[in-house]
Amino acid sequence: MKTTNQFNLPDPVYKALTNDSYSKGDSHRSITTLIDSPRVRIQREQNEEHLVEDVSEKIWSILGTAVHNIFEDCAEGDYLSEERLFVDIDGWKVSGAIDIQKTESDGSITIMDYKCTSVWSVIFDKEEWHNQLNAYAYLVRKAKGVKVNKLQIVAVLRDWKKREAEMKEDYPNAPIMIVDIPLWDEATTEQYVEGRVKLHQEAEFNNLVGDGLPLCSDKERWLRGGKFAVKKKTVKRAIKLFDSLDEAQQFFQKEGFDNNFLIEERKGDPVRCSQNYCKVAEFCDQYQKEITHA
Repeated sequence: MKTTNQFNLPDPVYKALTNDSYSKGDSHRSITTLIDSPRVRIQREQNEEHLVEDVSEKIWSILGTAVHNIFEDCAEGDYLSEERLFVDIDGWKVSGAIDIQKTESDGSITIMDYKCTSVWSVIFDKEEWHNQLNAYAYLVRKAKGVKVNKLQIVAVLRDWKKREAEMKEDYPNAPIMIVDIPLWDEATTEQYVEGRVKLHQEAEFNNLVGDGLPLCSDKERWLRGGKFAVKKKTVKRAIKLFDSLDEAQQFFQKEGFDNNFLIEERKGDPVRCSQNYCKVAEFCDQYQKEITHA
């Protein structure tokens, strides 16, 4: 990836922001890439030399790394910091670096992950946190043979405001908080992790033989605002809007509408693609076809 410096940041700042020490170790795939879209991962690998990112876009990532380093340097006693675990799954070596493993009195492990994130993330919850930490639990069980007791996010809220906390009941009380993540049962966890490996392997094979890549889901694209409109064919304005096709169909049937009415899908905005959160959007045929035919 090429890194630009369009705001002419000083050289020490540029060097700090481009100093990426991340490594997945001797593994084929990391947990963080497995829980993401196969399409995004494969296209990123294929287009790595063509990707461009301005150094200013790395600021939140480097601040998150700094927070990680400060906390990890203070881990001692029952707290094991930044251990990378490896597990072989269907011919792939899968790894994950766990921020903190706390050994409880009964020998079980509490898994903690540091996140430098937004208030929005803890108010509305993030499915990827559930997937990531439960996948880490899979690694701990398989690689160490140890029972996992609890999953937690230590969330540092970079946009927290004291005034908002005083006025809103659902607003976090402090700029740092613990978020408990539900621990899945072992069967569910195995099905999820091993299913993600299979999904990525199949995507790679299909791409190699010319069958193309699987499409990103609405969730993976962060689709916002998509609706299904029940409307009269000759009128633009909807009678009623629904979040799902099933809800729209139930309403349509309940009201007994005839052929003069229809259900119209109104596409939402794939925020991850359109707002440059996904660096391969410009190379992605799924997204490019959408904007071409919009």
